[in-house]
Amino acid sequence: MFKGIYNGKQYHVSDIPAVLNRAWKAGVDRIIVTGGSLEESKEALAIAETDGRLFCTVGVHPTRCKEFEESGDPENHFQALLSLAKEGIEKGKVVAVGECGLDYDRLHFCPSEIQKKYFEKQFELADAIKLPMFLHMRAAAEDFCEILELNKHRFRAGVAHSFTGSAEDRDRLLLFSNLFIGVNGCSLKSAENLEVVRGIPIDRIMIETDSPYCEIKSTHAGMGFVNSLWPSKKKEKYDQECIVKGRNEPCLVREVLEVVSGCHGLEDIDHLSEIFYHNTCRVFFPHDLDSAADALLASGHDTKRSN
Repeated sequence: MFKGIYNGKQYHVSDIPAVLNRAWKAGVDRIIVTGGSLEESKEALAIAETDGRLFCTVGVHPTRCKEFEESGDPENHFQALLSLAKEGIEKGKVVAVGECGLDYDRLHFCPSEIQKKYFEKQFELADAIKLPMFLHMRAAAEDFCEILELNKHRFRAGVAHSFTGSAEDRDRLLLFSNLFIGVNGCSLKSAENLEVVRGIPIDRIMIETDSPYCEIKSTHAGMGFVNSLWPSKKKEKYDQECIVKGRNEPCLVREVLEVVSGCHGLEDIDHLSEIFYHNTCRVFFPHDLDSAADALLASGHDTKRSN
């Protein structure tokens, strides 16, 4: 979509520079571009090399895991991922393995047995290069947590991103002390979603957009907490000064922050944003942590709640 293509049709010119410019102006410090296949991971690395503030992941999404066997040589395919990850690490760009995990909502793309096989295989990748994991869990909490438990010694940290599960799913994930929960617009659709998010400790939350998907819509329960506004136009009337209606962007992470702040009843949104930033650095940019950042997290207990 950031190339102006929607469902195979070109509506406007590629506008990645405009999208990034809005993100930087909105206060976004860094962006992680996620890979969902070997080829996507190559493209993510190429994009990350265009700007010092861009980073990426290397991995295979659960719905794409058939590519291992369709390659004709699954082990060679894995070695290609490993080689790409090592190349990206040397360039200072690859910060995680993923996006990998389980997605039982879309088994028509890839059967569960193949998903499980290559989800577990990617822990081998994380162990080999000593990077955290960018994880995907959709309608598969039991199998996901079972595989995570069996392989928890093979990765140092991670995030279960775009979380949309139940309170029970949340509590299962929180049992893994090195795991964070990623929240975006898809996590904030209903009143039940908001209640689940309210139960995640703020020192275990990361906020994200998952753009160009998972925007916060006017029909979402969380919209009542959104205060920031961005001018928007339909893709048919594209204007580079406006966001495209129905297409999420990194700059809109502010809206996610506002909703999480609201449903947690926290008044100091700027302090909260610093805590979430610290959470993200703890996993993906640990070399950036210092005593000041640690002191900031420790003082998070003083964040004020509204009545």
